[in-house]
Amino acid sequence: MLLKIEDLDVSFRNDEGEVTQAAIDVNLTLERGEVLGIVGESGSGKSSVSMSVARLLPSPPAFYPKGRILLDGVDTLTMPLANLRKLRGKRIGVVFQDPMGSLSPLHRIGDQLVETILLHEQMSKAAARAHALEWLGKVGIPDPEQRALAYPHELSGGMQQRVMIAMGLMLGPDLVIADEPTTALDVTIQAQVLRLMKRLHQANSGVLLITHDLGVVSQMATKLAVMKNGRVVETADDPAEFFENPKHPYSKELVGEARKMELET
Repeated sequence: MLLKIEDLDVSFRNDEGEVTQAAIDVNLTLERGEVLGIVGESGSGKSSVSMSVARLLPSPPAFYPKGRILLDGVDTLTMPLANLRKLRGKRIGVVFQDPMGSLSPLHRIGDQLVETILLHEQMSKAAARAHALEWLGKVGIPDPEQRALAYPHELSGGMQQRVMIAMGLMLGPDLVIADEPTTALDVTIQAQVLRLMKRLHQANSGVLLITHDLGVVSQMATKLAVMKNGRVVETADDPAEFFENPKHPYSKELVGEARKMELET
């Protein structure tokens, strides 16, 4: 089992000591080769769960009253931070929903990719740069050598997201966490990015796909989980069957809204 989330609670404590529960009793599994789509409206807890896998939530205010997150049997919640940092980027790749908020505005694209590679791989700077340029080409960025010299604000939103995909996948991680990877993109670019992720996703890795968009899930996921108010209310090993026959009332509402949007477009 690549990833196993057991009885996970995610909570936040504010300055007054008040506690808000973001996720409650979450149980999920992911095998290599699978794409688990976690769907739900804003505030459902899906991002809190996914970001907890690599402990990317700021702590405090985040804390974990109970539960385990096992990556190949090792609990990332109790792992020493120094060990966890070695996993981030190398074994756990992350594609964030907001590239402008995740990429440094002060550094060139190529330099940021090279720095990520050198943090985890024993190779020369020249070899790291060659690897970075190769991946810029893989994600469909034209003229990689020239684009590597650009700053993030000099690229379009679709190009920025492609850079994030390269950064998340270029080290061959076992687990890819894609948190709303196409939210800021128009429909045409969104379709291109999803095809790209599907093509570059390795059969021996797993993908945790976080989205509110059932259309994205239908294109990418091999199984799915529906979250509402911090809880998993339904899981499905066959997304096609889920779309035909959702069980939970909230799932039926999501599918109904998705069909309504399809008709309107």
